[in-house]
Amino acid sequence: MIIISNSPEETVEIGRHIGRHLIKGLNVFICGELGAGKTTLIKGAASAFGIPERDITSATYTLIAGYESQTPFYHIDLYRLDDIKSIEEAGVFDCIGNGKAAAIEWAEKLAGYADGDIRVDIAYGNNDRRIIKIEGIDEKDWDYSPAW
Repeated sequence: MIIISNSPEETVEIGRHIGRHLIKGLNVFICGELGAGKTTLIKGAASAFGIPERDITSATYTLIAGYESQTPFYHIDLYRLDDIKSIEEAGVFDCIGNGKAAAIEWAEKLAGYADGDIRVDIAYGNNDRRIIKIEGIDEKDWDYSPAW
């Protein structure tokens, strides 16, 4: 499905809705250009776990940020990792699966690992708009009514 976000606030709200699906122990693999809104989307997803939006920042320099909640939640940023070996050595695969939920930025570096989970592609639109393509959530299960 494709959703148009008209502002960062709407992107957070879309992320919050995705987060409600992650609580089941799923992962969201997020792809998009630099500055497209990946971290903004994750702020919303994390809020579904009770994690304050202000606690979610770009994980580019920490690579993995873990948060305790009923379902453990990880924010993973693969921007600085170049290959599958460095991703494995960083411990990324320890944070995915087994009842844990993860939001992974620059997920195109994990081609083939998103099977059975959620994939999101974010692209720039006109002005502040973002075109958000979501796979892995059936439209009948989306039931999304934006607050805006």
